[in-house]
Amino acid sequence: MNIMIQGVKSIGRVHTYICPLAVSLTLYNKRGFLLEGSSSVISICMCNIPFLRCQPRRRLDNLLQCQQSGRSTTSTMPEKEKNEAKTEFPMCQEEAHLALSLLDPAVLALRLIWDFTESNFATFVIPNTSFGILGALASPVLTDGPHLSAAGILRRTPLVVLFNWYNVLNFDLANQRSPESLLEDELNKPWRPIVAGKITAEQARRLMLVTIPSALLLNYALGVWRQGVFILIITWLYNDIRGGDELVRDPLISIAYGLFNSASLETATGQKNHINSTGIAWIAMISGVILTTMQIQDLKDQAGDRTRGRKTVALVLGDVASRASIVVFVCLWSFICPFFWGVGPLGYVISGTPGAIVALSMIIKRNPQDDARSWKWWCFWTITLYIQPAVHVAGL
Repeated sequence: MNIMIQGVKSIGRVHTYICPLAVSLTLYNKRGFLLEGSSSVISICMCNIPFLRCQPRRRLDNLLQCQQSGRSTTSTMPEKEKNEAKTEFPMCQEEAHLALSLLDPAVLALRLIWDFTESNFATFVIPNTSFGILGALASPVLTDGPHLSAAGILRRTPLVVLFNWYNVLNFDLANQRSPESLLEDELNKPWRPIVAGKITAEQARRLMLVTIPSALLLNYALGVWRQGVFILIITWLYNDIRGGDELVRDPLISIAYGLFNSASLETATGQKNHINSTGIAWIAMISGVILTTMQIQDLKDQAGDRTRGRKTVALVLGDVASRASIVVFVCLWSFICPFFWGVGPLGYVISGTPGAIVALSMIIKRNPQDDARSWKWWCFWTITLYIQPAVHVAGL
């Protein structure tokens, strides 16, 4: 079976009706981006479209299948439907062909990007973006320079997401193409694109010949090229030099978080702002949080990590010792971070509540499925730490 998303948007006679958007989902072919096979179609139809008012799914299936095979759209329809198509929807075939030809490559590319980065989006892109946005709201204490309004920060939010997502894409392309990663993903994450046969490791390597220079240009345009260069160096150390398989794994990740967080803050506040000494201390403190608690992500992946010989805290010191250290440090940081900002009781409740959930889950729930949920709770807990500067500025 094939996986792909196609969109068909046809506009007939604009003074009478608007043709619906049809989205077809197919599977990628193992050999690459091939437009073949049947599609399952989801159509959103306007109520005043005579051609699609009755049985829209079958009509759109006919349309898409005929466009892909090169046959006439009306050749597979009953006679009555042919007449309706000719009189009331005369331009659908040509417009559908044009829409398919334009949308296929773009949709395929977006889907492939999502497949590579999906596992890191909620647990890396969103938290790092949150650090930048929440830090920008507290820019009077974290940066020197003109301070943006909330509306100005909101307008810059897509740029922060773009920075994090695109640089994470480079990391994931490098991380998922090695033979060791393929073996691990077969056990831990069989849905990832290379293991699933949606793209080959060689194609991923060639793709990086484009994405890395593009990332350098993007980071330069955003004014965070210094962090961007070091992010690429850490990506190389972690993946190609296999630092991610050694005990330096967590230190490398904590440094990467510091680079991503500082760049997110600078992107959110604009190039006229510069991180001050308090901001640097805060970024360093969060890197300390990552260094001492990030091992929680490895608990759910122990089977795959053991297969590739990766040295994680859970495998080197043992599962019990790893969980105990997470409990201790999560509780400590849940107190230290609010204390650093001198916030009131609300700040302690904001970080302490999810911190307690993470700590309890380490003690009570110990299977891979529960560990995966605990990892997500940990990501949410880090965001509650990022809120502390804004709570301080608000005087709460």
